Amino acid sequence: MKKMLFVLLVTGSTLCFAQKEFQPAGSTIIETADGDLDGDQIPEKVIIYNTKDKDESGDIREIQILKKINGKWTILEKSRNAVLESEAGGMMGDPYQNTTIEKGILMITQAGGSSWRWGNTDKYRFQNGHFELIGYFSEYGKPEEYSTEVDFNLSTGQLNFKKDVENTKEYGPSTKETYIKKGLKLNLQNRRQKDHIEITLPKTKEKVYL
Repeated sequence: MKKMLFVLLVTGSTLCFAQKEFQPAGSTIIETADGDLDGDQIPEKVIIYNTKDKDESGDIREIQILKKINGKWTILEKSRNAVLESEAGGMMGDPYQNTTIEKGILMITQAGGSSWRWGNTDKYRFQNGHFELIGYFSEYGKPEEYSTEVDFNLSTGQLNFKKDVENTKEYGPSTKETYIKKGLKLNLQNRRQKDHIEITLPKTKEKVYL
């Protein structure tokens, strides 16, 4: 029991030191997640920070992925472009939902809106020396009007779009379309350097925003 307690205390103090070493000044931790992201069977640590820096959408968030090499924590990658600001959720306020790691994939979920609501999940894989966006899932809609669902595999280029319409008088019939869109190169660093990436589907003429 004493040995186990000692290990826990050492691990906790090491983590605390790692956080303080790389933590942006004046920031607070929103969430942490642990899991193997580079396939070496050693868990990395993901930390989401709420920084003291602001823009028109509120407090800027920073994500850091820490890796332990030879017993010492180092930053594998960090970015301020992957997690939305504290007030970017519109009427719902803070859009941040959670960050998880599943089967080596880093997933960041965010949501917002008011009567019309949106939510999306970015899926990143560590490859080619970066955390590249390999998948995107989003939902948007309003009860009694319509709802859309986008499931986009950036690795294969396959984009599945579905629109379920309740108010057909205003918005027309329900639609769906599968479209192949290859060549998008997005990662933690350039994820939101532009406001939106717009894709117009050729058959339905629906617009998809990433």
